[in-house]
Amino acid sequence: MIAVKNLTKNFQKNNCKTSVLKDVNVNINKGEIVAILGPSGAGKSVFLRCLNGLEKVTSGSVIFKGRNLTNQDCNIDKLRRHVGMVFQHFNLFSHLNVIQNITFAPIKTGIKNKEEAKKDAIDLLKKVGLEHKFSENVDSLSGGQKQRIAIVRALIMEPDVMLFDEPTSALDPEMTREVLSVVKKVAADGMTMVLVTHEIQFAKQIASRILFFDDGNIIEDSSPDEIFENPKHPRVKEFFSKVL
Repeated sequence: MIAVKNLTKNFQKNNCKTSVLKDVNVNINKGEIVAILGPSGAGKSVFLRCLNGLEKVTSGSVIFKGRNLTNQDCNIDKLRRHVGMVFQHFNLFSHLNVIQNITFAPIKTGIKNKEEAKKDAIDLLKKVGLEHKFSENVDSLSGGQKQRIAIVRALIMEPDVMLFDEPTSALDPEMTREVLSVVKKVAADGMTMVLVTHEIQFAKQIASRILFFDDGNIIEDSSPDEIFENPKHPRVKEFFSKVL
């Protein structure tokens, strides 16, 4: 579904170049649940943002379902409709209520009319246990509720793949459990998912594959059993010795 080839991302500041991603190559297949682990500053979130064009790559390519997102003639907005994104800090519209937040994109893009969008939104809210909140302003919600709304907002576009950028990093343990429970439900429905997370045990439970990033590179790519029980790279061994 996604092919990443020789992906490099540099940031330039005060005539100083910082390489965040360094010649990354990886394929993500339909139906996979890929968890991305690694230390802070390793390039995990930047990599995720490159997958849907939120970051302009320095060189290399990101090919989604046969279309190169890095080509100038690519309609990035059209392709992005097929890639759901859930951010660390929700990114909801504070001036809109819950149902308006969820239905804004499908109505604006013409994918669904108002009636279809509202019906689908309520059905999805029921799945995450928040149908009773449909008319409330998002500022009145807890962090866990906001993140569940953000997941619903992505799902209503019926994406082919869901990207999660540390969806529980801003939440307390109780709210984290709420959100991870919803992520599990999404995975159980067969959604292709790429998840950046610091929740090691959750990644171990849910992922079909683990990518370990360090210093802008994927230094290990294997199944959860292999990477947790018998990591190959010394840096991965060192990391898990400190966090497990």
